[in-house]
Amino acid sequence: MNLFKHLLFAVLAVGFSISAYGQNADMNSLIKEGIGLNGQQDYAGAIEKYKQALLIEADNAQANYQMAFTLKAAGKGSEAIPYLKTAIKTGGTLTGPAYELLGSIYDADHQPQQAINAYKEGIRLKPDYQPLYFNLGIACFRAQKYADAELAAIEAIKLDPKHANSQRLYGLVTFHQNKRVPALMGLCSFLLLDPKGARADEAYTNLQSLLKGGDLKAVKADAETLLLNKLLSASVTTAAGNLETQLKNIFTNVGKLTEKPGHESFFRDYYAAFFYKLSQTEHFTTAVKLISLSADKAEGEKWLENNAAKLKALNDWIASTERTF
Repeated sequence: MNLFKHLLFAVLAVGFSISAYGQNADMNSLIKEGIGLNGQQDYAGAIEKYKQALLIEADNAQANYQMAFTLKAAGKGSEAIPYLKTAIKTGGTLTGPAYELLGSIYDADHQPQQAINAYKEGIRLKPDYQPLYFNLGIACFRAQKYADAELAAIEAIKLDPKHANSQRLYGLVTFHQNKRVPALMGLCSFLLLDPKGARADEAYTNLQSLLKGGDLKAVKADAETLLLNKLLSASVTTAAGNLETQLKNIFTNVGKLTEKPGHESFFRDYYAAFFYKLSQTEHFTTAVKLISLSADKAEGEKWLENNAAKLKALNDWIASTERTF
């Protein structure tokens, strides 16, 4: 009798396992199909697939996240929020992306403080998830909290130095604080990573404005910022309009100044020291050409085609040169 009971239990257990496996397979297939439909912008079809998946497992993080992602894409951001909160409760790998999406929904709905709060809460739980810092910086920038945006941009850069838009963000938020030298170096870093396209055109225009002494508005500045701004102006004045000479003067003079004790900062270690080193190398002319591709696009494209070896040498030097924080 006992043997029969054990055998019956084993059969039931196997049957339950097979059933559970089948349900998981069905759910994963439904999610995959939903992602495919979302990619085709068939949002209604994708939502239906996710609904079916959630009938199998209501708390599944992936199904909830993908549902929220598609709802936002369909212009139904407010409907996505409950699904994101469910995904967040699981505490899994989607916590960071879920907070990123939640913040972007609030941001799109013109709720800047809620967006900022979402990104900050995500950072508290997932401090190594770079997009949260970048998007926090964007939200602070839009809310005109430029100092907070600068701090967020710095953390984003530390986590992913090759993320071009984090470099651009740093350049923009320092520009808005009339920190002309940090802004210029941030924009140069962006252009070294992403020298073509609309954002590159905008960055190059801003760079030219900085060289000509432009700022976005009168703001109070600390002693070091005032000193660096004066140094930039003096460096440009002696260069007679030649971009390579202007940048070489700025990078050299700022590099020498910030080498002195008492100037320790992220800007000094990451930007000033790097561009000082670059300005003293044979690769500097190539770097300036890359930074200024937007000045003459046709000529720039021709230059790129004819100077692949120089460009590779520059990129190899950049890759081998440590930029500390």
